[in-house]
Amino acid sequence: MKALWLVSFRPIGKSKINDTYQSIFVDSVKSLDADITFSLTQFDEQNVKKFIDNKNIKNFYINITKDKLPNNKKYSNKLMLDNALSQFLINDNFDYLIYSTADIIVPNNLFQILSKINEKNFCALIYPNTHITNGIVKNNFWPHYGIDLIVFKISKEKVGKFQEIIKPYKQYDWGINENFYIAASEALGLKIINLFKHCNVIKFDNDFEAFTEDRSWQIKSWKENQGYLVDFLRYNNLSKLYAYGSYYYLIFKFFRFRDLNFNLLLSYLIFYPYNLFKKIFNFFKKN
Repeated sequence: MKALWLVSFRPIGKSKINDTYQSIFVDSVKSLDADITFSLTQFDEQNVKKFIDNKNIKNFYINITKDKLPNNKKYSNKLMLDNALSQFLINDNFDYLIYSTADIIVPNNLFQILSKINEKNFCALIYPNTHITNGIVKNNFWPHYGIDLIVFKISKEKVGKFQEIIKPYKQYDWGINENFYIAASEALGLKIINLFKHCNVIKFDNDFEAFTEDRSWQIKSWKENQGYLVDFLRYNNLSKLYAYGSYYYLIFKFFRFRDLNFNLLLSYLIFYPYNLFKKIFNFFKKN
């Protein structure tokens, strides 16, 4: 089983905490029973190539210098995807295209579960994650924001269509990736499957203090990318709720009764009746 794994790394040597998380991530990928090649598109991040070479994992490495990006932009997940799709098409032997962040522990049974899915083309994800904050493992049913592992089983024909529909799409810096990928899955006609009852993704909280990426920067970046996503949705005749409906719309789109177990049902009950009521209550309280 062979997979092209789309990922990008933070600079190595700037934060010991982030370096540790990224090392744990790579080790969890290497432990999988599969032939993995990383699709790495970096943006002048220091020491990443050396880090990957030392980890001895196959990779397609491309560096895009920051002067090729708009002013004050650090990276682009869209450009990363462009490169990965081209690499997938050029090489004849990949079974899966996988997107993930580099601050997770990948479940060691991932490919065993994927091999049991009787669909020619699909998008599989794991929601919710189990967070580790300050070294403490939080419960694995609370509906955190974030989908950090998305797997595409996809034909070359659909990869070609994927390339076509994202040509005008833009995305820079932080945010809205999962909204985009799930919307793109609908545009490609892919069945979306939540693997939560079979797999567990451990998610680390990054050391954001080592970078100029505070909450205000994240919000500004997310709103800019929201505008790009709206353009993508309009171009592909998809609902704008992918951009405006928050996770209330997003996780509704991949809800399937057959994907449920007790913890996932609990997660949905917390997210909709509890969180939605709390959000509405706080809105009226402020006004």
